[in-house]
Amino acid sequence: MTVLRQRMLEDMQIRNFSENTRESYLLQVSLFARHFRRSPEGLGPVNIRTYQVYLTNEKKLAPGSIHIATSALRFLYTVTLKRPWDVEEVLPLPKAPQTLPVILSPEEVLKFLSSVPRLKGRTVLTVCYATGLRISEAIALKPTDIDSKRMTVRVEQGKGQKDRYVMLSERLLVILRDWYRAARPTPWLFPGVIPGSHVTREGINDACRLGLQRSGLIKPVTPHSLRHAFACHLLESGKDLRTIQLLMGHRSLSTTARYLDRK
Repeated sequence: MTVLRQRMLEDMQIRNFSENTRESYLLQVSLFARHFRRSPEGLGPVNIRTYQVYLTNEKKLAPGSIHIATSALRFLYTVTLKRPWDVEEVLPLPKAPQTLPVILSPEEVLKFLSSVPRLKGRTVLTVCYATGLRISEAIALKPTDIDSKRMTVRVEQGKGQKDRYVMLSERLLVILRDWYRAARPTPWLFPGVIPGSHVTREGINDACRLGLQRSGLIKPVTPHSLRHAFACHLLESGKDLRTIQLLMGHRSLSTTARYLDRK
């Protein structure tokens, strides 16, 4: 590990960045340096502009992907290297298009979930829909997070490194108990192939794609679209936005309000 990489890692650790953010930022800075075959310390605004044009025109990355790369470089140059730049001028963030999620109906959700072939993948995806958890939160659950007395699921260090509780329905409790009896999982509720690790995001995405193929649905389905469906169906059942915001773990009510305008 280079001195610069170590210093940047320590800067992120001091600020209590999540492990995913740290790994992502370090990767983006590594790709940036590899592109020019030079240390970022010797690169400046002209190089950054050239790189952003490269990501946009040659790599044809989506605005969200460019946003991550730019955020990593912003941190490197303003925090770790302490360059006195006008960050908005040197490292502008791309404007992301505002799109609305395509929402599955309750019937479509049931058809999809019943088409997911393996029990583990089907159970994880059911959790995403029944609780509104992000896929990263669902795969990291532990058996001790399920509280059948209070009928809640504890989400430990979700996005933004915040703990929260979400509701546990009677139906989901039955499904989770069936899974537990079948797998006897420990320490993770959904163990992965590697001993001591939980199932991967990629593994659940593969299960999701297979379920979509078998279901014959035309609408796109991802673990995140099941989270959207959870929020939308709660809204349709009369739940208020503030409650949905808390369950979803949204920082801003305006994010939750997007579900008022939906396809």
